[in-house]
Order: sequence, then C-alpha cells, then structure tokens
Amino acid sequence: MTPKLVLGSSSSYRKALLERLRIPFDCVNPDIDETPKAEESAEHLVRRLTLEKAQSVYQQLNSEHAHCIITSDQVALINNKILGKPNDHQTAVKQLQSFSGQAVSFLTGLGVYNTQTQQQSYRLNVYKVYFRELTLSEIERYVQLEQPFDCAGSFKCEGLGVTLFDKMAGDDPNSLIGLPLIDLCALLRENKINPLSL
Repeated sequence: MTPKLVLGSSSSYRKALLERLRIPFDCVNPDIDETPKAEESAEHLVRRLTLEKAQSVYQQLNSEHAHCIITSDQVALINNKILGKPNDHQTAVKQLQSFSGQAVSFLTGLGVYNTQTQQQSYRLNVYKVYFRELTLSEIERYVQLEQPFDCAGSFKCEGLGVTLFDKMAGDDPNSLIGLPLIDLCALLRENKINPLSL
C-alpha cells in the first residue's frame, strides 16, 4: 500500500513547493515550540525541530492508514549567530542591515517519516547567500514592499529578495524557500513514491 503524503507544515511557501511535484497531499500543522535550547547549535536545532514536527503530526493522524510525513525547519546563520523569522518590520530591517556585504548560511532540515515502516530519514541542506552592500533606504523599501516577516533571513528569494544579492551558492535553491525538493524527491523514491511513475 502506497503511503499517503502529509506535509507537516502551515507554511504557504512549503505547500506551494510541494505542489510542484503534482502528488496529492494533506497539510497538518505540527504546532510545536520552536524555541532554541541554550547553547544549541544551528545544525542540532534544525534537526531536532524537523524530527519533533514529524512526531507531532504523527500523533494527530489516523493510525489506520500509512503515511509519509514531510517536515522541514530552517534557520539563518551569520557569524555563528542563529537568526529566525523577524516577525516585524524593525527586526527585518535590522537583520538585513547586518547582512549587508556579508555571506549568510541558510540551514534547512528535511525529514521524511514513513509510519508504515517506522523509518525516519533526515537530510540537511546548506545554502549560502552573498549579500551586496545595501543602503538603509533600499532595505526599508524592500521590507515595505515584500513584508518578509515570516521568512528566516527577512527576504523572499522567489520575489524581490533576489535584488539584495551578489550571488548564491548551494545544491538546491528551493531550500531557501523552505523545502529542498531535490533531496525530497530522493527520499520519496526511497519510500516508493515517485512523481514520474504514479
């Protein structure tokens, strides 16, 4: 029996990315506490939250059916400091000011949990964004136009965020939006789910 696909996220960005694979899926909000623990590394944080989200979603599902639960978490990292979602205009401006002329790493954890086999797969995708020198007026204008308050790093690379960069480097630009699709397709194939063979 092919497991039903479930996206453990309330993110409209992740939902839009998963829709590109043209596989039917349901969305379930994992609703967990995402507060970092004291002295927790960025790598450990995204892994822990990704796996905790899967367990939270699993507890909400009908256990009579097999599911493949997809979860993800993301943080921005600059000078070994973890940055999350800004949530307001002032914080977004401050984040982008600190990024000016800097390289920022985005760590995106990806998990696929098969409730039938009890197999939990995890991958970490690291993507670097090199910001150009930004003026305060450019930052203010950008934040006003896109209001990226629910985005780690205070920008939307699929929108005007691209105007802030010198270059980007990594394996999958989708990871910046919140869901590394190349890794996800590989993990789904391991679970006998392939968009090209359904």
